[in-house]
Amino acid sequence: MKVRNATRWGVLAALAALLAITAPALSAPSGTTAPDLKKLPACPAGKASTRPPTTPAGPGAPGACRAAGRILESAAPLSRPASGITPTGYHHLGANSAGEWSGVSGRLSVVDGSIRPRSYDFVAARFMAKRNMGAGQIAWLEAGWAETGWSGPGRQQIYTFNTNTRSWQFYSQYALKPGDRVWIDLHSDAGGVWAAWLWWGNRWNLLTAQRLPIGPSAFIEQYVEVHVDATRPTLVDVPAVTVDNVQLRPSEGGPARYWRDDVPTLTGYDPGTQQRSGGFCLNWLNKYDTWTAGDCSDDVAPAAPTAAPTPTTSVLGGLLGG
Repeated sequence: MKVRNATRWGVLAALAALLAITAPALSAPSGTTAPDLKKLPACPAGKASTRPPTTPAGPGAPGACRAAGRILESAAPLSRPASGITPTGYHHLGANSAGEWSGVSGRLSVVDGSIRPRSYDFVAARFMAKRNMGAGQIAWLEAGWAETGWSGPGRQQIYTFNTNTRSWQFYSQYALKPGDRVWIDLHSDAGGVWAAWLWWGNRWNLLTAQRLPIGPSAFIEQYVEVHVDATRPTLVDVPAVTVDNVQLRPSEGGPARYWRDDVPTLTGYDPGTQQRSGGFCLNWLNKYDTWTAGDCSDDVAPAAPTAAPTPTTSVLGGLLGG
C-alpha cells in the first residue's frame, strides 16, 4: 500500500495543477484503445439512474456512450508525514482479492465528508484492478466517487485514477449529491485494455480505457479510503458509506459472481471482528459483497440493498464482445 500511495502522491513536487479537458475520456496512449470504444458517441446530459443496470457494461450495451463533458485532471503533490499525530495519512477499509479476476462491479452510496478546502484531505469509495510489477512499481486503474480538498471542494465527484497518466480525472458532467447511489463497472478485454464504466442516465457511460501492463486479469480491491492532510492534522468525519451488489468476473471467463466468503479474500485483520482504522469502522453485512464503512459513531446497519439483476451473461462482459 505504501508504494501505491507514494506513486499517487509523488507525481509532482509542486502545487497541484488543474487542467480543463474537453477531449474524450479515452486517455490511453494513442493507438492503444480498443476500436469499439473509440466509436462510442458522446454521452448526453443526464441525471442519475433510476434503476439498476439491466445489461452488461460494454460498447455493445444499449445506449452505451463515452463521457465527453468537462474533465478535470489533477496531480497532487507528495504529502509530508506528520510526526506522532493521528489520524493523518491513509485509512483503508475494505478488502483485496487473494486471486486474479478480470473485472469487478458494484454500487457505492455517496456521502458528504468533512473535507477541508485547499487541503490534501479526501474520501473515496472505489474499485481497483492492480498488479505488482516488481522493483517497487504497481500498475492500476481505479474508479468510483471522491470528495477532495483540492478539486471542487465540498462536492462529490465521479473520478478515475490510473498509472498510465498518473493523475486523477474528475468528471463534472455527472452531478452527484449525498444520498445518491452509483454503479461502477471495471473490467478488461482479452487484449488487456481495462475500462471503467458508470451507470448513469440508465445507460453505461465509459469513463476511461487504459492498456495497462497488468494483463487481462489482476488483483481486485474494494475500498472506502480516507486521507487526512499530514501537513494539517485534523479529524475527518465520514458518514457511513454503503457498498453492495459487488460482483467479480472470473479470469477464465463465464458469468460474473457475487464476492462472497468462498472467494479467497484478504482484509488485513480477522474478518470475524469489526475493522477499525483511525476512528473509522467497517462492518461486513454479507461477506464480502455488502458492507458499510465510515465513522464508528455512525455504526448502524443500512436498509436492505436492492438486488442486482441476474445476468444472462456476465455483467462484466468483455469490451470487444467477450
